[in-house]
This record gives sequence, structure tokens and C-alpha cells, in this order.
Amino acid sequence: MTTRHNTEQVGFTLIELVIAIAVVAILAAVALPSYQQYVVRANRAAAQAEMMEMANREQAHFVAHRTYADVAALGMALSDAVAAKYTPTITVVTDPIPGYTIVMTPKGSQQRDGALSLNSEGVKTPAAKW
Repeated sequence: MTTRHNTEQVGFTLIELVIAIAVVAILAAVALPSYQQYVVRANRAAAQAEMMEMANREQAHFVAHRTYADVAALGMALSDAVAAKYTPTITVVTDPIPGYTIVMTPKGSQQRDGALSLNSEGVKTPAAKW
């Protein structure tokens, strides 16, 4: 009586593993830039929300004191997430018409996005990022 041995192989070949790794690498190469762009846009949106809150506080300060305030006098602390990515400045203009310009200067990995500004007349620059 002869016995037959079943010699079925179990597992993956080296070629199959290399192909799987290549597919994962290609997907990662496509997904990573999109994800990084998404993070930059999310940080920008958070900074814009903080700028709008600053503008609201500037208007309240103006009603109460008849002048606009700089960052220190405004007494507003940025959220930790925005403070880690942006530095705020407020330039107050008193002559001939009172006004202000809020500028959020990006820092760290956010720098490639560029600065955002909002003035007392509601002009938002750069317009493409608002």
C-alpha cells in the first residue's frame, strides 16, 4: 500500500509580500499629503474662529471704552491648539478713524499656510483662505 503525502504549501511567497508592501506604500504616499493638507486647513479654521472672537471682543471694548485694544488689553487667551500653531498680534489705529487689524502669524508646521488677517472693516486676507 502506498501513501500519498499532500504537499500543499501554506503561507505567502516573497513576491506576494513585496507586492502587498508596495501597494501599502503607494496608498500611504497618496494619503499622507492629503492628511497633512487637512490638518493645515483644520488649524486655519480654528485660528479664524479665534480671530472672529477677538473681533467681537474688540467691538465690545470699543463700545465700553471708545478705543480698540491690543492683545494684552483685550485679555483673551487663545486655545492651546491655536496658540501652538499661531501667534496673534493686534495693531490699533487711532487716527483719523479708529480701527484695528488682527494678524495670526503661523509658526511651526503651519508656516507654509501663511498669515491670516482681519481688520475692523471686516476685510479678511488672504481672501482665498477665508
